[in-house]
Amino acid sequence: MKGGLPARTVIHIAPGPDLVHSMELTWGATVKRREFLTFLGTTAAWPFVARAQERPLPAIGYLTGGSVGQPRDGVLQFLQALSQAGYVEGKNLAIEYRWAEGRYERLPALAADLVARKVRVIVTPDSGATARAAMAATSTIPIVFAIGADPVREGLIASLSHPGGNLTGAVRLSFELEPKRLQMLHELVPSAANLALLVNPDNPNAEDSAKEMRAAALSLQVGLTVLSARNNLDLDRAFDEVAAAGAGGLVIAPDSFFITRSARLAQLSLAHRVPAIFQYRDFVAAGGLVGYSGDPSEAYRMVGLYTARILKGEQPGDLPVQQSDKLKLFINVTTASALGLSIPPPLLALADELID
Repeated sequence: MKGGLPARTVIHIAPGPDLVHSMELTWGATVKRREFLTFLGTTAAWPFVARAQERPLPAIGYLTGGSVGQPRDGVLQFLQALSQAGYVEGKNLAIEYRWAEGRYERLPALAADLVARKVRVIVTPDSGATARAAMAATSTIPIVFAIGADPVREGLIASLSHPGGNLTGAVRLSFELEPKRLQMLHELVPSAANLALLVNPDNPNAEDSAKEMRAAALSLQVGLTVLSARNNLDLDRAFDEVAAAGAGGLVIAPDSFFITRSARLAQLSLAHRVPAIFQYRDFVAAGGLVGYSGDPSEAYRMVGLYTARILKGEQPGDLPVQQSDKLKLFINVTTASALGLSIPPPLLALADELID
């Protein structure tokens, strides 16, 4: 029709996969060419409007008392488990990381920030303190934890088989292994009449840890000096106190602040010639004598799988808490030699890795 379009016209457009590809227009009588071109010019902006209205990726919060500079083995295990379940960071999932850098007082604010961002799940993969901070911040957002203590005793859940509420997760062996760490240290320095324990007084488990370790020392018929450190200056002072107490070796209690300073602790133990036993491989790789703990990678994997299941619609209170009983023992044979220690054959046989 000259000068206009028919009264009923179907116009096909293809602005993008999220928009309709055809539109039926009903005109009063005719539409002039200039009006029609104006209409088409308006549709050109539709792809940009559509992209602006796309739903953001579902987000989860990752809250840890650790440091962003720590070895990321645990994070990688967590991400790998998510990927196996169909969730890939940056593709169909966003992750908000929050690191407390070993400072427990920062955890409540970091947890509150994640809640304000309306994340779908909060992951607390390293301690009861992070789980409690998240728990205090929300009673509705699912929380998936990994801790080295009894979550029922910690007040996080009702029971292992039926957690209830908005929390579930995994338990790895950690605090329960402290008497075993003391025994290993005693085997390495059998002539020592006194040993030492280093705790962070800000850690909620510090008092119970000291109590259990005193009982373990009594059974081994050795003395135990309990030392404390909550900052870097305290760490230097604590190693001076090991020598002043005449302690022949040091057990370092599980703690996020200590984990973020594993290399520093290893250096101090070498500088002061103190046989020391801690948790993870990075302590031993940095020159520490022994690392002994539950396998953290297994717990991170379990947390990743549970996070994926919750994202798919399962309720945390219906997911029984998983328990990892895998153990890892690392020994630095070069450090043992430098300290003049002979490693007992049973310990050598148990070691997962000898580092030199």
